[in-house]
Amino acid sequence: MPRFNISSAADSSGAAYPQDDAVSFDDLPVWNLSDLYKSPDAAEVKADIATATDAAAVFNKRYKGRIAVLAASPEGGTELAGAIRAFEEIEDRLGRLISYAGLLYAQDNMNPAHAKFYGDMQERITTISTDLLFFTLELNRVEDATLSKALENPELAHYAPWLRDLRAMRPYQLSDELETLLHEKSVTGHAAWNRLFDETMARLTFDVGGKPLALEAALHRLSEKDPAKREKAAHALAKTFKANVPLFTLITNTLAKDKEIEDRLRGFEDVAQSRHIANRVEPEVVAALVEAVQRSYPELSHRYYAMKAKWLGLDQLEYWDRNAPLPQSDDNVIPWSEARETVLDAYRGFTPDMAEIAGRFFDRGWIDAPMRPGKATGAFAHPTVPSAHPYVLVNYQGRTRDVMTLAHELGHGVHQVLAAKQGPLMADTPLTLAEAASVFGEMLTFRKLLANAPDKERRKAMLASKVEDMLNTVVRQTAFYTFERRVHLARREGELTSEDIGRIWLDVQGESLGPAIRLGEGYETYWCYISHFIHAPFYVYAYAFGDCLVNSLYAVYENAQEGFAERYFEMLSAGGTLRHKELLAPFGLDASEPAFWDKGLSMIRGFIDELEAME
Repeated sequence: MPRFNISSAADSSGAAYPQDDAVSFDDLPVWNLSDLYKSPDAAEVKADIATATDAAAVFNKRYKGRIAVLAASPEGGTELAGAIRAFEEIEDRLGRLISYAGLLYAQDNMNPAHAKFYGDMQERITTISTDLLFFTLELNRVEDATLSKALENPELAHYAPWLRDLRAMRPYQLSDELETLLHEKSVTGHAAWNRLFDETMARLTFDVGGKPLALEAALHRLSEKDPAKREKAAHALAKTFKANVPLFTLITNTLAKDKEIEDRLRGFEDVAQSRHIANRVEPEVVAALVEAVQRSYPELSHRYYAMKAKWLGLDQLEYWDRNAPLPQSDDNVIPWSEARETVLDAYRGFTPDMAEIAGRFFDRGWIDAPMRPGKATGAFAHPTVPSAHPYVLVNYQGRTRDVMTLAHELGHGVHQVLAAKQGPLMADTPLTLAEAASVFGEMLTFRKLLANAPDKERRKAMLASKVEDMLNTVVRQTAFYTFERRVHLARREGELTSEDIGRIWLDVQGESLGPAIRLGEGYETYWCYISHFIHAPFYVYAYAFGDCLVNSLYAVYENAQEGFAERYFEMLSAGGTLRHKELLAPFGLDASEPAFWDKGLSMIRGFIDELEAME
């Protein structure tokens, strides 16, 4: 079933309200969704629902119970290829519908009409796709030898990567009756809890110095230069989180138990196994990444935050000082036009083709940038369907970090445009490699800005900001993954209290951040706003995977730029047709090698060494 899935910026937060003292921008774009549909009640919406309903019923009648027979027939390859093409066409139409509904909801999830349309569309698509569910189940029951013979047909061979990834779930497939039950109940199960989380978070307000702010604006105050403003924001966040933590504890317990039930039914041996399969990455590769990052805590995060405490004249940082800017940081607000040119110039320096694709997002209404009530969390790039184009959402506040977020999401967007040629079934890229594309775009932009730093002090501030972003992406997201593992494993022993989850959170954060940061009262509730824990369990390690991969990839680029852009574009254009080992081979990289992760972490270590040498 098509779902509204997003690729979001690391450490994204909640719905955005403008700050009372925020700088206003007159030229921020709002996306134009008419390329999908003109409005929720447009005739095209009704027509596509009707067409998909009829097509799914016809597909079910024609193929249900016949896939094994077709596969074994003399014309099995041709017949199966035709069935997959018909299935793909229906999936594209359903994907367009749910993308439109999801983007409207992300634009303003406090709008009752948008919320109703999104909920109704989830139900309609679930119902329609129930007629299609048999197809992938029956394909997975085809014997290996029979399918291999059918794949000799060139038409079917085109779909070999999709069939390979589909069959990765073969050992964990349930009966048709159970699969149908799980599918139909998803709307009232995890999807409903996800929506409850989103709408609750969107309505929360945080009293910061007498000003009611929403989550995005309150979190933004943690990056203020004034320590008093940071502290007030931190206490306001903790106060509201504490008042609502029983609800978030219930949501977390329910979703963790829901996942445990399905994992047990399917026979998964590890709490994150389903995510590894979806990411098409071996568990041992993820374990090697996590081990390498955790081993590097002392020389990365612990060392950096101890240096930062000295820069700020403190013996120890409070938790609200973690993202505090350095005294010499630039306070200037960056106009949208400058942010646009900064990113496009950096992309153009890599290859004009990358800048041209990214430029479409600005020129054709594919970006939504202003902060406003009810708007979705943080930032994301959503690919919609190959027959349309991606959309990018950011909450632009005019800081350097916002420019980097824009570069990050446009990296996703370029990737999604290039991969679209693979079609609805194979354009989708595993999260691990999707994050590599976004982080690479971010790295290009940072290197461009760093090269133009006017003096040593500005270079130091920029390096420090980049190190913090990398620590947030690698160390913090690895810690998030560790936190999730401990929560899900503990939930198997019984329901967790808010205090139980808070203790796990503080333990993991203390391990990763180190002794230079004091995790004071209130911080034990800060786990509850991380939307990834709710929407996509164990998603977070993809950020660390992507960052370390890009660090290694960028080192290859620096050493041998000739022909690199072409190879990079080929990697992105492959979409989901190749695994990470095949994609990285042209660059001489192999993520399954234990030393690979240390190589990626060495770039962060090198930046910290440079900052230390400036002292």
